Amino acid sequence: MDDVRPVCARFHLAIELIGARWTGAILRGLFAGHRQFSQLRASVPGISDAMLTQRLRTLETEGLVTREVTASSPVRVEYALTEKGRALEPVLEAVIAWSHRWVPLPGEAAPEE
Repeated sequence: MDDVRPVCARFHLAIELIGARWTGAILRGLFAGHRQFSQLRASVPGISDAMLTQRLRTLETEGLVTREVTASSPVRVEYALTEKGRALEPVLEAVIAWSHRWVPLPGEAAPEE
């Protein structure tokens, strides 16, 4: 058991951030560009307004997302990825590719190894 090493603290923090429920889907929605709250909500079926708000605040606090308010009638709020957030795109694309190979949809048989 000499090859057992503790998990890197940075890795652990990163995987907890991007692995939080709904976060990957929200980031995926933002890879297409600036999005209004309602557009993000529509792109992530099943997410509540409160959860979307919470996740967007976390992503903003972590420097992955910016929130831009435009003074108009009605007020317009758009979200966009920062450079740090956009850097996650190849990571999530790799997860998508992995999921298409290994994760069955409900009602499908498990993929063969």
